[in-house]
Amino acid sequence: MIRVEFSKQVRRLRTYLVLGICVVIPAIITMATKVGGPHEPMGPTSERLANQADFFRLATRSGLSMPLAALTAMSGFLLPIVVALFCGEAVAGEAGWGTLRYLLVRPVTRRRLLGAKLSVAAMLCLLATVLVALTGLVAGLAAFGWHPMLTPSSTTLPEATALARVGLATVYVAWSMSGMATFAFLLSTMTDAPVGAIAGGVGLAIVSQILDGISALRGFRNWLPTHHWGAWDGLFVHPTQTADMVRGTLLQIPYVIVFCVVAWWWFARKDVLS
Repeated sequence: MIRVEFSKQVRRLRTYLVLGICVVIPAIITMATKVGGPHEPMGPTSERLANQADFFRLATRSGLSMPLAALTAMSGFLLPIVVALFCGEAVAGEAGWGTLRYLLVRPVTRRRLLGAKLSVAAMLCLLATVLVALTGLVAGLAAFGWHPMLTPSSTTLPEATALARVGLATVYVAWSMSGMATFAFLLSTMTDAPVGAIAGGVGLAIVSQILDGISALRGFRNWLPTHHWGAWDGLFVHPTQTADMVRGTLLQIPYVIVFCVVAWWWFARKDVLS
């Protein structure tokens, strides 16, 4: 089922367009940095935002910094839209086309159908994130060369070490959106309108980021699904700080479990008419 579902999804024009955006935007960022010089942040920023903005400033020193600049630019808004699109459209899209009930006619349980849908959506989300970093890496190496990476803390990472940490940061960015992704998938099982499920997933990310910026909320912010989205920057400071990455990784687990359990429970009892 997963093979058939994946084959169906990758042949869709929507998939080509969305993944194409994940390739084009990092390439444009690299060209703009090459032609116009490094980006300089405007106005006061937090320490974490300042560190991530430094990847743009340092990108001209080594092409290995360009994937981090691309992830910084896209993980705040555009990449969450891509993730919500793949997950929010997974089930609701079939209902919208009127093909969902025909899928359920087959001798396949609803649990297996949802499992295949979510697995393929997760693979596409991971692929989109990897394409952002990989395109940034290829374009960055072509524009700025293979050199040791200068980090925001003014230390230098050897090429192999920097590449390994870029890979780890990419995987972390993909996983950190899993809570939002499963929420969009949950909404996809509840509605026949893919737009509603997609908007719900994006809305969760936006509201969470807005609340995360309100310092008066204090400890409550630590439980927001987007609170540790930028924790990967701890891999590129000295000394290396991974405590927030561990917290961010563990934070997504209860969100994923709860949203998946509710999605399976809801869909098992849903009267499918579309």
